[in-house]
Amino acid sequence: MVNIDTALKECMSIAGAVGVALVDYESGMSLGVSGGGDWLNLELAAAGNTEVVRSELRTMSTLALSDSIEDILITLHRQYHLIRLMDAVKSKNSLFLYLVLEREVANLALARHHLKRVESDLYV
Repeated sequence: MVNIDTALKECMSIAGAVGVALVDYESGMSLGVSGGGDWLNLELAAAGNTEVVRSELRTMSTLALSDSIEDILITLHRQYHLIRLMDAVKSKNSLFLYLVLEREVANLALARHHLKRVESDLYV
């Protein structure tokens, strides 16, 4: 089991990582952030992506889907935005990891695999 700071550092070691946040999608608040910069306000982006998660969860509920979300991918021309929901049973929280990757550098399959491993090791 790793703490939040260690998990965020591990995420930033993923090839192409620009920034990462651990976010509570019920409140929209970030529990921790790493990376970002002048052109990427991670706090704002993470809060905005809580709406993406909430919307998908509402849609699944409306459709009566008895499944759970592993991750959500948003593909931009220059970036990947990857949202990985935490295992709700383990964390007892409504949390997700939000990772921004530089598309030219990142390997999406490896990034998803790495993020899954970080999520499974993180205990909040």
